[in-house]
Amino acid sequence: MTIKELKPNAVWNYFYELTQIPRPSKKEEKVIAYLLSFAKEHGLEARKDEAGNVVITKAATKGYENLPTVILQGHVDMVAEKNAGTNHNFDTDPIETVINGEWLMANNTTLGADNGIGVAAALAILASDTIEHGKLECLFTVDEETGLTGAYALGKDFLHGDVLINLDTEEEGEIYIGCAGGKITTATFSYKKEAVPSNYFWFKVQVKGLSGGHSGADIHKGLGNANKILNRYLWALNRKYDLMLAQIDGGNLHNAIAREAFAVAGVPYGLKENVIVELNTLLPDIQAELKVVDPNLDIVLGSTDTPESVIDKETVNNLLDSLYACPHGVLAMSFDIPDLVETSTNLASVKMKENNTIVITTSQRSSTNSLKDDAGNIVNAVFTLAKAEVVHSAGYPGWKPNPESKVLAVAKESYKKLFGKEPEVMAIHAGLECGLFLEKYPHLDMISCGPTIRDAHSPVEKVHIPSVEKWWDFLLDTLKSIPAK
Repeated sequence: MTIKELKPNAVWNYFYELTQIPRPSKKEEKVIAYLLSFAKEHGLEARKDEAGNVVITKAATKGYENLPTVILQGHVDMVAEKNAGTNHNFDTDPIETVINGEWLMANNTTLGADNGIGVAAALAILASDTIEHGKLECLFTVDEETGLTGAYALGKDFLHGDVLINLDTEEEGEIYIGCAGGKITTATFSYKKEAVPSNYFWFKVQVKGLSGGHSGADIHKGLGNANKILNRYLWALNRKYDLMLAQIDGGNLHNAIAREAFAVAGVPYGLKENVIVELNTLLPDIQAELKVVDPNLDIVLGSTDTPESVIDKETVNNLLDSLYACPHGVLAMSFDIPDLVETSTNLASVKMKENNTIVITTSQRSSTNSLKDDAGNIVNAVFTLAKAEVVHSAGYPGWKPNPESKVLAVAKESYKKLFGKEPEVMAIHAGLECGLFLEKYPHLDMISCGPTIRDAHSPVEKVHIPSVEKWWDFLLDTLKSIPAK
């Protein structure tokens, strides 16, 4: 069986077409052209704003003209990640899909089901002559994955709908009615290069084997953070011995929990054995701490060549102390929604730059905007005390849950009618574009839903094929059941 033979056929055919169009974040020109061509081919009105967001409008089907206008929304960009050694160019190459039992995935790359499957569903509805619905505005935003810049740039007069259904969540059977807001806090250390001392033992230490994860959706799992683990070891050595640090690097994306980190450091040659003993003492402790949630942690140590220079000692002390003090993980749980993380912070990455700086990137999330800012200020204070320069991003707002939502009531009833059970109503500790939409269009009644997707943003991303058909049936029934104005 091929992807084009899967059901619902229209959704999978449009998703296949999207896999053939390179569309990494910030490089969506080809998929924007595809959307505009699609609208022209189907005789539909389409508009594009300066950011590249596209809205395609479709009139109500006969008998549904008195329903409020519904906005179906998804983002067209995808995360571009591939396994090491994979020969794939995301700027030019199509995604090669693989059916593995009940799952569709890609061949050693991200699949782009986040959020291509939502975009495909909207296109299938726009192209249909038989699906029943009120007037539709299908909004396709750009650059969601690297900063929500498309949603930020959306004009306040670009949309005219009353109800918005976001198609970008990843668990069939769950309806989302809220999300966290977020911001990025960045600390920069300026350091001096100093001469390498003589008679030192130089080693490279690497933290490996961690699962990583989404800094919002997975933060409550207690997964290991490679930056924190590496620094725990270096900090202990620095306290006891005359540690010299030549290089440090860990983590990558601001919205991911760091999986790997490494450092090049040295101690007086006579203390070589102490470095090994410290690791042999610390590693079993951390492995025991993480044995349930991250059982594959390893820390590898080996000798290395003498570096060309080292970081000045004052900066090393300030850096290691502040990384140790910097919080990471859940800061507070919600009092309003059971088991929902309210506020968290992620020590995302530590990067040395060519201009003699070390840049620490952290991200904060909260469903309460004041607590999001408070979490950022906590991180700010830690690094300010360590003499780093600290800046905050503007951030994006959260989406406050509305349990009295009319579209939620309709969606719950549709799901129960179709499948004989209640859907779960949730909020998510991750960023959706909905908070920005609500800021620009305060009258919107919103929900978010989607099929089951696993391991988004990674080369093992996959979408559960049977869940797509269930979600599709639910979405169509909800559309035609929305109460009249």
